Amino acid sequence: MDQLTNIFKTLSDETRLRLLLLLQQEELCVCQLSGILDVPQPRVSKNLSKLRDMQLVADERKEKFVFYTLKRDNKLLMEILEKILEDPELYPQLAVDRMRLGEKEKYLDRCGIRCG
Repeated sequence: MDQLTNIFKTLSDETRLRLLLLLQQEELCVCQLSGILDVPQPRVSKNLSKLRDMQLVADERKEKFVFYTLKRDNKLLMEILEKILEDPELYPQLAVDRMRLGEKEKYLDRCGIRCG
């Protein structure tokens, strides 16, 4: 029951929910996530740390950047995220996030030399 409760607590935070939805679509670094969400990098990093501690995301260093991916082994979480993404027009903020996701490359320098 704790795992179920933790998933819903995680999803109740807008930033964490938006992070998970973006990572469900593709691998991104902290700089890109910060730019797409228009949220300060420390806040994104803090939330990614929580998600990593809950084993919902994984990180991998690639050159000077740390990229995050969604772990897809949590069936309930994946079903919830997929259901939300079926009708993104119901959630205007998600439409903005998706549009900005298409511009992800321009956010790579948002954190300066390091990402993560």
